[in-house]
Amino acid sequence: MNIPSSPIRKLAPYANAAKRDGVHVYHLNIGQPDIQTPVCALEAVRHIDRKVLEYSPSDGCPSLRRKLVSYYRRFGIEVSEDEILITTGGSEAVQLTFMTCLDQGDEVIIPEPFYANYRTFAMIAGATVKTVTTHIEEGFRLPSVEAIEAQITDRTKAIMVCNPNNPTGYAYTREEMLQLRDIVKKHNLFLFSDEVYREFIYNGEPYVSALHLDGIEENVVVIDSVSKRYSECGIRVGFIVTRNKAFRAGAMKFCQARLSPPLLGQIVAEASIDVPESYLKGVYDEYIERRNFLIEGLNRIPGVYSPMPNGAFYTVASLPVDDSEKFCIWCLNEFRHKGATVMMAPASGFYSDPALGRNQVRIAYVLKKEDLAKALECLEKALEQYPGRVC
Repeated sequence: MNIPSSPIRKLAPYANAAKRDGVHVYHLNIGQPDIQTPVCALEAVRHIDRKVLEYSPSDGCPSLRRKLVSYYRRFGIEVSEDEILITTGGSEAVQLTFMTCLDQGDEVIIPEPFYANYRTFAMIAGATVKTVTTHIEEGFRLPSVEAIEAQITDRTKAIMVCNPNNPTGYAYTREEMLQLRDIVKKHNLFLFSDEVYREFIYNGEPYVSALHLDGIEENVVVIDSVSKRYSECGIRVGFIVTRNKAFRAGAMKFCQARLSPPLLGQIVAEASIDVPESYLKGVYDEYIERRNFLIEGLNRIPGVYSPMPNGAFYTVASLPVDDSEKFCIWCLNEFRHKGATVMMAPASGFYSDPALGRNQVRIAYVLKKEDLAKALECLEKALEQYPGRVC
């Protein structure tokens, strides 16, 4: 199976080599926040009083699922605990969704650029990703209904979106979500919606979940995770939320085959849902400041352009380079500025056709502003010196 390498992690050996040489690497390549995990979550780990760390139920701890019911209610989403499956991170949630719904030769339509691992999980399920391209000049907004419907065949089983989007930071409008609803209803498709960044929408518009859409309740499968909102990527706890009983019965077979999601992670996740509102507001405000600082800094660099992302904590930027992957490797291998360099994710790996992202990178603004400033300085100096710079 020709599984593609992750554009987010495949350059790690170059970064590790630079670090061994004493170089400081500013990691803008990966969505690993530097924001502190909530104290209540850490305290839950410190005060575990169990005598046995046992298997949890295959669909997850009932107490966590009950607490998630109240969490989703804050967003106007009414689900029962039976409509929530706990997974080993959002990644397993995507993989189980694909394996449950997609058979050999089936197709799923995804706007590109898209989170690269979607393609890997589709391949594992024997399915094919078909894409509709979004454009940096348009801020990566959703393509037209006609463009999406042009990709639908008799093998199409689902449309998938990430909202807000990784890698672009675009948050779909209510009108766009209603367009997707109408397409899904017309063609009787699933709508897979990856909503792990729902707390991070910066345009002042109301959050629209796929679970808010009337008329396609049985078609919607939402993927979720605690990794980003509580800065706890390492506990590996995600969720599948769907009102489709037949889907849940199918997914449970895979859940049982892998036995159970991580018990310790679920304990942490359950405690995190009780985090004070002040924590969430502080994180939200911090990301807005980082976003504004980064985008302003990027667009000041000659030849660089980034639209203003309105969600998540990523942006895709175009650079004046011949090949962004070569540039990213060159930064790690050869470029140094004040003993440091910068690591980014080549955007070509987020497209079905690598040529579409040849001069683009995905940047995660997960570092504090002081570090972002130094990373921007490194990027500007690197572009001045890069032998493959394009005017």
